[in-house]
Amino acid sequence: MIVLGLSGAVSHDASAALYIDGKLVAAVEEERFLRDKHAKGQFPYESTKFCLEYAGIKPSDVDVVAFPYAKIGLSSPARWHYAKRHWYAPDRALMALFNGNRRYERNFNSVMKMLDDLGIGSQRVKYVPVEHHLAHASSAYHLSGFKEKTAILGIDGKGEYATTFFGYGEHGKIHKIKEFYDPDSLGGVYGAITEFLGFEMLDGEFKVMGMAPYGDPSRFDFSRLIETDGKDFRVNTKLVNCLGLRRYKENGKGYFFSPKLIEWLGPKREGDEIDDPYIDYAASIQALLEKVALGLIDTYLGDTLKETGKLCYAGGVALNVKLNQRIIARPDVKELFVQPAASDAGTAIGAASYAAQELGDEIEKMEHVYLGPKYTNEECIQACLDHPNKPKYEVLENTTQYTAKLLAEGNPISWFQGRMEFGPRALGNRSIIGNPSSKGVADRINAQIKYRERWRPFCPSILDTVAEDILQTDHPSPYMTFTFDVAESWKQRIPEVVHEDGTARAQIVTEKTNPRYYSLISEVEKLNGNGVVLNTSLNRRGEPMVCSPTDALNMFYGSDLEYLVMEDILVRKHNVD
Repeated sequence: MIVLGLSGAVSHDASAALYIDGKLVAAVEEERFLRDKHAKGQFPYESTKFCLEYAGIKPSDVDVVAFPYAKIGLSSPARWHYAKRHWYAPDRALMALFNGNRRYERNFNSVMKMLDDLGIGSQRVKYVPVEHHLAHASSAYHLSGFKEKTAILGIDGKGEYATTFFGYGEHGKIHKIKEFYDPDSLGGVYGAITEFLGFEMLDGEFKVMGMAPYGDPSRFDFSRLIETDGKDFRVNTKLVNCLGLRRYKENGKGYFFSPKLIEWLGPKREGDEIDDPYIDYAASIQALLEKVALGLIDTYLGDTLKETGKLCYAGGVALNVKLNQRIIARPDVKELFVQPAASDAGTAIGAASYAAQELGDEIEKMEHVYLGPKYTNEECIQACLDHPNKPKYEVLENTTQYTAKLLAEGNPISWFQGRMEFGPRALGNRSIIGNPSSKGVADRINAQIKYRERWRPFCPSILDTVAEDILQTDHPSPYMTFTFDVAESWKQRIPEVVHEDGTARAQIVTEKTNPRYYSLISEVEKLNGNGVVLNTSLNRRGEPMVCSPTDALNMFYGSDLEYLVMEDILVRKHNVD
């Protein structure tokens, strides 16, 4: 059975994923083709074309199309909760009661048009709408490979109405335990404070998380934002997650917090520096998120965790690696699987896997996220010939050895290999890499290549042979979805990938899943004794990760990078000997 999953239900992170007989064969985000981060307001036309072409199937071969947005009936508590909590905005409250989730019809019509435009055929194909949080749940549970009874957690901003999901999976079926509804959203509160701290929602949450270790969470009490007793939580909409006239407005833009938050905390932060008191605000919101989430996990998932210790997790907040470290540290958690594409892009995978499972397919375990386009040496050479900068290039005979030598000499490298990663993390195929023992390389990449805040941390890619020694745990970490405490004996060896609090957001690399990247890091280890490289995504600030050789060349010439390795093709700037 051929199942196509689509996302873009809530006006951002459009993507497509293709399952054939329970195997995920392709998945890609629309932003990578459009070169527009998060592809806001778009549907996954180019992503769908790629998935079909890569699999070698015709549009008319698709049996099922799954989409992560479903109708929510009037009998559901979700609409009534929304209307009650937003009483101060009667237009929104009444719309929820009388029109339901108005996006459903709009999404449905857009998907049907896209299916007809691409020749899939809206009248021919079976269409399966999947509740947004069930799609998140499926993307984690069905792809985890866990066979035992498994606790399932989903936390994001909002789907149709649900914001937080607790459930369990058993024998391939997902069971709900508890949901919370908008405006009671942990992701929403974190996003509102992200905006207050001067960052964009959807991207800035990572920056808040990176800023938090510089601050003191005890300096400010943020408990007034969320009232909780461990069983329930209620967001203070007089401060955050507010609508209409309650919102703070500046230069014609409305924010997800109110003027009362400004009265309490002072003016909204501006600029790129980490400064007082905003670093303490970042630390405080991180601490509040961890406290509330861990309390709710106790209440709703504690019994399942005591039974088997297995937990799956998705939704945008699942990318908060500091919270994930706290979850792993729980004595009742033996293993945590976080869907690497935990944000809404991953709901394309989740909707497709959920529909395929319901229709009888057995879903294969996710082994990697190298699910996008790949390019040959000849295509990379042609991109060089066609590029306006007319780059000089050479074909390397031993690519990993040569690149390792450049890294050992302290050079950052633009590394473009194999199939592009699905999800927000570069995992060794669309990466900028560096030597983490080379002093100043992180500052150089931040200032001269990525053009991002100087205090942002970088991540290590670590050989599986040394990972346990460095991270002091044998917990799996193939996708950079967790932070770990770095062993004291390694902090001075790889200082450029150790954050302010002594942790690192690590990717453990295995030869099976990425043999070329593994070979490169092994060659680095031969030269400097450390089986670790610094790894960050191949893009500049505000841009999507590069997809094609042309994208890589554009980024290369728009930064101070000096070396670009595309498959076996080396491109150097003219001023490099």
